[in-house]
Amino acid sequence: MDKIRVAIVDDKRFLRSNLADQLQYSNQIEVVLTAGNGIDFLQQMENLSSTQYPLVVLMDIEMPEMDGLETVLIAKEIYPDIQFLMLTAFSEDEKIFEAVKVGASGYLLKDESISKIIAFIKELLNEGTVPMSPIVARKTLMMLKSVNNHDLPENKAVTPSVLSEREMQILEGIVDGLNYHQVADKLFISPHTVRKHIANIYEKLHVSNKTAAIKIALKKNWFKRS
Repeated sequence: MDKIRVAIVDDKRFLRSNLADQLQYSNQIEVVLTAGNGIDFLQQMENLSSTQYPLVVLMDIEMPEMDGLETVLIAKEIYPDIQFLMLTAFSEDEKIFEAVKVGASGYLLKDESISKIIAFIKELLNEGTVPMSPIVARKTLMMLKSVNNHDLPENKAVTPSVLSEREMQILEGIVDGLNYHQVADKLFISPHTVRKHIANIYEKLHVSNKTAAIKIALKKNWFKRS
C-alpha cells in the first residue's frame, strides 16, 4: 500500500521534526517536505514535481514572515488538489472561521495523538470528511448558529477604492488571463510579491479564490474592455 505523502509547516524546528519522525514511524505516512513558514513552503513546492506533491499539508497558523492562513489562501490557488489541515495550538473562533474561509479542509489541535492525526488524514482523503478536534467542532457549531447570512463578509459591497494602485494592476493582469509569473514580468516585480498582493486582494474583496475576484471585477466593470 502506498504511503500518504504529507508536508509539515511549523516555525518550531523541534516540533516539526518530532512530528515528522512520529508520522513516518507509523509506516503509513511519507513526509515529503517540512518548512518553517509559508514562504519556505511555497519555495520548496516549486522544486517538487507534481508526482511528489504532498496530498495533505499540516499547517501551523502563527508563523513569522507568512502565517498559515495566508499560506493556505495562496497555495489553494496554485495547488487546488492539495488538502490543508490546520494543526495549531489555538482554537479561537476567529481563527477557525478564517481557516475555513481560506480553504482549509480541517482544524486540529496540536495535542491530538499521532494515531488520531493519522486517522483524520485518512478520513479526509478516503471519505472526504472535515477533520476537527472535538473542542473545535463544538465551537464551530456554536459559531454557525450565531452567524446570519447577511453578516457574512462575502456579501459586503466593494469598490475599486479598497484596492491600492498596485493591487488594481495585478488584478487587471489576472482578469486578462495572466498567471503569477506573467504578471510579475509585466510589472517588474517578483512572483512572491504578486502572491502577497493577491492575498491582500482576496482579503479586501472578501473572496477566497481567483475566479471570485475576477467575477467582482468584471461585474463592476472595473477594467474597461473593448
